[in-house]
Amino acid sequence: MEQNKTDGTVTKPTKQKVQNGAKNSQNAQRQPKKPNPNRQNRKRKSAKNQPSVIDGNEKWQKDMQLAIEANHKIHKDRLERFSNIGQNGNAKVRITPLGGLGEIGGNITVIETDTSAIIVDVGMSFPTDDMHGVDILIPDFTYLRQIKKKIKAIVITHAHEDHIGAVAYLFKEMQFPIYATPLPLGMLSNKFEEHGLKQFRKFFRPVHKRKVYQIGDIKVEWMHITHSIIDASSLAITTAAGTIIHTGDFKIDHTPIDGYVTDLNRFAEYGEKGVLCLLSDSTNSHKEGITRSESTVGRTFDYIFSKSKGRVIMSTFSSNIHRVYQAISYGLKYNRKVCVIGRSMERNLFTAIDLGYIDLDKSIFIDPHEVNKHNDKEVLIVTTGSQGETMAALYRMATDEHRHIKIKTSDQIIISAKAIPGNEGSVSKVLNFLIKSGASVAYQDFSEIHVSGHAAQEEQKLILRLVKPKFFLPVHGEFNHIARHKETAIKCGVNPKNIVLMSDGDQIEVCSKYMKKVKSVKTGKVFVDNQANEKIANDVVIDRQRMADAGLVMVVAQVNVNEQKLVSKPRVVSYGLVSDKDDRRFSTEMEGVIDQFTINAKKELFQNKKALENELRQVLRKHIYRRMKKYPTIVPTIFMM
Repeated sequence: MEQNKTDGTVTKPTKQKVQNGAKNSQNAQRQPKKPNPNRQNRKRKSAKNQPSVIDGNEKWQKDMQLAIEANHKIHKDRLERFSNIGQNGNAKVRITPLGGLGEIGGNITVIETDTSAIIVDVGMSFPTDDMHGVDILIPDFTYLRQIKKKIKAIVITHAHEDHIGAVAYLFKEMQFPIYATPLPLGMLSNKFEEHGLKQFRKFFRPVHKRKVYQIGDIKVEWMHITHSIIDASSLAITTAAGTIIHTGDFKIDHTPIDGYVTDLNRFAEYGEKGVLCLLSDSTNSHKEGITRSESTVGRTFDYIFSKSKGRVIMSTFSSNIHRVYQAISYGLKYNRKVCVIGRSMERNLFTAIDLGYIDLDKSIFIDPHEVNKHNDKEVLIVTTGSQGETMAALYRMATDEHRHIKIKTSDQIIISAKAIPGNEGSVSKVLNFLIKSGASVAYQDFSEIHVSGHAAQEEQKLILRLVKPKFFLPVHGEFNHIARHKETAIKCGVNPKNIVLMSDGDQIEVCSKYMKKVKSVKTGKVFVDNQANEKIANDVVIDRQRMADAGLVMVVAQVNVNEQKLVSKPRVVSYGLVSDKDDRRFSTEMEGVIDQFTINAKKELFQNKKALENELRQVLRKHIYRRMKKYPTIVPTIFMM
């Protein structure tokens, strides 16, 4: 620091002075040295071998960019394996659902090439409440009649009624080879025997899973899938246009009762080869997460059986053999004899035992008339009727109409099933009867008394990611189900333009370049009286609906043709239109209308009895509608004299 000479204050040296002083000090201390040529050579050599910092960064960045581009290509290649498709660019395949869309059940789909066609499943569905006297609905087979010569086979995914329930009705009209695994064929054998079609079992073709079968110019492989029935399969259908995967009904159960998990390896292998189109089950597409394993129901059964002091009566779908097997297993654990009631339940269970799908000693079973010989705590009854069917055993027990079984207050009822859409009212009705009887009823209050057999969103995503299809057709379910499945598929990378939401009758053409709707074919439902195994004409059901909705009016009249007038007072009888106390007033009113009609009717009508009756029907119909806003069924009978 420098001191001011006049006032003694200290001033800071300038920056320049400090720098100059530092340089002078360093120069004063530095001694001159002779250059060392060896040291300089080593420095030059080291610098020559080491890349500069700038050069190194540029190379690293270039390598990084190459790796990013390579990995991007690899990802694109593995996620779009369908790019392998298209060697035969002119080949096309058509997919036509005739049932199973816009509804739950009634599944049937035609897959055809130029020369061959196969039918995937032939299922039935349930009627609505207004289809009086109708037990089941089967698909309209009109389109099958049109392409009958092309059809090479029926291929079955699994043995649920909504996939095989209409096969016997199809076989009464036309027959084709049926390819399926043993359990579906075993259940179809029972149906054929019931319908008097035993001679057609010669068309059965039992298949081995993971084996490819040539059917016409189409190849089909059955791949194991888990579902709420034993021996379910998905299909890999290969044509010249490419491979179509049809999942059938499925869920991904990692702990199935029989230990046979879904064959995900085969889905992955086909996905790696390249899949043209995926058809996938949409039933549970609104449900997030995963569907619980069938094995979780066992814990609930164990708990209920351990607490039950009287008989246990368990009802479920007759085709859900693993559910029945679990109930029987826990019945045996608690030393109960087993009584199976219901024709379909007994038939399906013993078919599964005979084919070796489940291992049960038949000595554990007792007949219904033997139930009362055993202590209540020693009895398990397994029965049909989980959907509230009025002819099923559980309904007859609940209404005290069963020959052998009467519900007791000590009984524990288990309904291990969920109501199929449309059956909620029937299920509620039988529940009310059972609860009124005083029995304990376990239904939806136990969260794990029933699990679905259909995939939730995460399982649907797994199949989509394994298969990696170019095109996607969500199937099996109402429109809201397939629309929701479309959203899931888009999240999994399927191009929205490559997804079509079909309706029954839509014919979709698929090739390596496009997927489009080409036409619509005739579809519909045929009504069946299951008690007589006979079809019911459409007009019969329509007449029943009209009578149920608006009633019936019957008219008997005598007419003098020459004088064009009534010979005597007509007789008018109505049912379901007016109350009993108003019958007389209504009849008098109709008599006046009929009398006025005969006076004003054209002369030529009296020459044709049928024409006269038709005209009278229309006159009465219009009059009743004006007065009562109803269109009853009117049956006029005119005697001409």
